[in-house]
Amino acid sequence: MLLKIPTDNTGSDLFDLILFNEDVYMLIFRLLINLFFMTLIIRFLYYPISKRKDYLFSYYLIGIIIFFLCFGLKKMEIDNGMGFALFAIFGIIRYRTDAIEIKEMTYLFLIIGMSVINSLASNKVSIAEMAIVNMSLVAITYGLERVWLLKHETRKTVVYERIDLIQPDRMEEMKSDLEMRTGLNINRVEVGKIDFLNDTAQVRIYYFDDDQAFSDYSK
Repeated sequence: MLLKIPTDNTGSDLFDLILFNEDVYMLIFRLLINLFFMTLIIRFLYYPISKRKDYLFSYYLIGIIIFFLCFGLKKMEIDNGMGFALFAIFGIIRYRTDAIEIKEMTYLFLIIGMSVINSLASNKVSIAEMAIVNMSLVAITYGLERVWLLKHETRKTVVYERIDLIQPDRMEEMKSDLEMRTGLNINRVEVGKIDFLNDTAQVRIYYFDDDQAFSDYSK
């Protein structure tokens, strides 16, 4: 459906506005597919383990924005512009805020890649092929998150004042002391920066958070 507005003095149309075409159905269909598989990854794979609502919010909005942006650029049939746009899209991964953990970065890349694939797939790509691509991403993520990596190991950095226990031969004593103080079942301990002036050291502790309710706000 075309809407022609306005006309100049010669009677010719200045431009045409397309009110509706059949691509709207394709947009809605692809969007529903994208949202469905995004929800499987974000809400049912990532969130139950991480419990990070801030990333939950970001992943959904970034995925939807990337989808609409790529779908619109595809309609314009811009070749070089599309390439530069995609580079810019993946460039947003470098946030100018706090550093993102590698796992969150991987999920972000996964959501962006899935949105790009679902929006840019041509008419030559069948629905079955799109389903296979999306289901493969979900299945691989599920396998790595729930089957192969049976437990999610979390790390936390603490300032430790008993530097007499940071020696390699007293690691077990330090581990026991940290477990008594934090109430966590610690898997391993790493010693980082040592401050002899203040008699403190930065110690990174690793533990499985599946059965331990302990915030990982500060890592």
